[in-house]
Amino acid sequence: MSARETVLITGGAGFIGSHLTNALLAEGFKVRILDTLQPPTHNGKPPPWLNPRAELIRGDVRKRRDWERALPGVSYVFHLAGYMDFRPDFSTYTATNTESTALLYEVIAAKKHRIKKIVAASSQAIYGEGKYRCKKHGIVYPPTRSESDLRNGRYEVRCPRGRESLALLPSAESDGLFPITPYGISKRGLEETLLCLGLYLGIPSVALRYTIVHGPHQTFRHFYSGALRQFAVMALSGRPIEMHEDGKQLRDFVHVSDLVRAHLTVLYDRRADFRIFNVGSGVPHTVRELAETVTDEVGIPPRFELPGLYRVKTARHSTVDISHLSKLGWRPKKTLRDNVRDYVTWIRNYPEAKRFLIETLRAMRRSRIIRR
Repeated sequence: MSARETVLITGGAGFIGSHLTNALLAEGFKVRILDTLQPPTHNGKPPPWLNPRAELIRGDVRKRRDWERALPGVSYVFHLAGYMDFRPDFSTYTATNTESTALLYEVIAAKKHRIKKIVAASSQAIYGEGKYRCKKHGIVYPPTRSESDLRNGRYEVRCPRGRESLALLPSAESDGLFPITPYGISKRGLEETLLCLGLYLGIPSVALRYTIVHGPHQTFRHFYSGALRQFAVMALSGRPIEMHEDGKQLRDFVHVSDLVRAHLTVLYDRRADFRIFNVGSGVPHTVRELAETVTDEVGIPPRFELPGLYRVKTARHSTVDISHLSKLGWRPKKTLRDNVRDYVTWIRNYPEAKRFLIETLRAMRRSRIIRR
């Protein structure tokens, strides 16, 4: 890698992209960003935390002409732009997450761009309910829980062959993939497209399966995912924290700075080429632990409510095995406490987040994304 090579980051004005931009500029790269700046993540303008040293091209990864504008002179591509929501606009997931990846390689081939490596954002969502061990039937990949079970407070996953209780196992990159949402399906398509076309064109390509990412710059305009955003704003607003199900769901929360270092690791290390890696903390926490950490950091007595809320097509637990990436020398450094402290410190500067939270929760209940 030579000094001052150009890196393209799609979705670079977003949460993860803005942090990756800063890291790559610090490494001596030129950074070009392709981003729509559209709601709900943005308000049509570059966010104040976007580094002014980066070149910004306003465009859409679903459009060929915008790729053609963004790719000339680029040596490396980080394809982070994506669509994550719970709305029933099913084609948007595929168009934004999967088809855009195919279009990237299509334009590279047509214009004969000399791209040295492509790194794309995938997700733990492709694992669906994940992997479990049944004492009677061995390894099982259970289907998503029924709404009847959720409505009646039966939250734990059971063996699909006999309804026995199961022991959760961390999902590894080689495990079976059984996504249960349009988002997860589209990310599985992204991975298959990325590796297939990367090998076909001889472009080293890498997919990173993110767990739940925390940190500053995580938009307060979009509350459809990420319990930390909701919990922090509820606590700072003096509201009790509402948790879905029973609050015992296990999740892997990773700090954005650790995630950015993972991107740099696979960029520099040829051993990562044409592979897929989980990126998480490797330490599962319950949703209730997250809520307790939030109230502690905000400095208020813990007030929690369990009103029987749930979302269909949501995994009960989600944890991953990070040993493959660790073998390349990467290790997470941040704890759950660091995650919460950094986000709470940042979100305090945006009191308007309360209004966005109220509006979003109303919309989610009205559209029955959240159910009771």
